[in-house]
This record gives sequence, C-alpha cells and structure tokens, in this order.
Amino acid sequence: MSNMLSIVVVEPDRDRALQIIDSLRTAGEYEIRVISETTGLARQVHQHNPDVVLIDLENPSRDMLEELALASGPQDRAVAMFVDRSKEGLSAAAVEAGVSAYVVGGMQPERVTPVLEAAIARFRLFQRMRAELAETKRALEERKVIDRAKGMIMKARGVTEDEAYALLRKTAMDQNRRMADVAEALVTAAGLLS
Repeated sequence: MSNMLSIVVVEPDRDRALQIIDSLRTAGEYEIRVISETTGLARQVHQHNPDVVLIDLENPSRDMLEELALASGPQDRAVAMFVDRSKEGLSAAAVEAGVSAYVVGGMQPERVTPVLEAAIARFRLFQRMRAELAETKRALEERKVIDRAKGMIMKARGVTEDEAYALLRKTAMDQNRRMADVAEALVTAAGLLS
C-alpha cells in the first residue's frame, strides 16, 4: 500500500457519505472516492482500485455481499463494513466475502478511524498468513518432487537415499539450479520415457 491510502466509500446517502469523509479527513490524509450506487459495485471498485473499501449500509443483502466478494476479494484490499442491522448468518457471509471488519449498529463518526485501522491491520495479518501458507505448500510440493526423484535415482543406480540426495544436490550445484528444479526435470523426463 502507498503512503497515502486510497479509500472508496460505498454510501448511497449523500449526507452520511459526507459525514464519513469528514471523519476520515480529521483522522489523516486519504485519497477518498464515493460510490453511491451499489449496483455494479465490482466494476466500480476495480475501476478505482483503492487500498481500502469502507461500506456503510442499513441492511446488506446476500446479493450485495456476493457483489462485494467479486469487487474486493480478500487478496485485493481491506474492507470495513458498517451496517445498521444484520440478519442471521450475514456476518459470516461478509467475512467469507473478504470483509476485514464488520460492525453492526451503524456508522458513528468516532468509530470510523479505529475500525478502519483494525480492518487494515487484520487484512495485513491475513495477507501475511496467506503468503506463509503458499510458501509452506510450495516447500511441501518441492519436497515431494525431491523425494520422488531420490527414489528414482535409488532404483536406477542402486544407491542409498543419502547418496541419491547427494547426487541431486551436486547436479543442482553443477548446473547452478535449485535442487527442486533438477528433481522436477528428472521426474518429468522419467514420465516422458515411461
């Protein structure tokens, strides 16, 4: 995210939108845009490409949350949602749609900044967790390929697991490649030959 956060405020009521903008302006320097029409929300949010989406609605619907999921998936940006009332299950649906902060009881100007900060912090936390999970999955996949390649070397050359590993490592070093890449090439080649 850049130094100056860009925020899209989704608020159909003009007076409430101005109230939110005033609250944000007193809290800091933000680039703020207002979307007053929720139909086509995904297109409008993508068009503005903000860091944060702040939504204030009286009573969100599941259709609106589905549109929000399209507009602002969890990988894209932090989302804070203020609602006057909420039906059963909508808070869980909001979180699944990518909402970082879901506040029932409406928007009060003094709550905007702390909720916005919480939404951004939570978004960043989940972003880090997703990155760590992706890295862990990648490492596990590489480990599987390396183990498979070691097994193939052990069978073809009649060597121990340690010797097969050492051969893979030496080949990777000689070719100035990652061991996982050498193992992947071996497994792919063996698949083509079988």
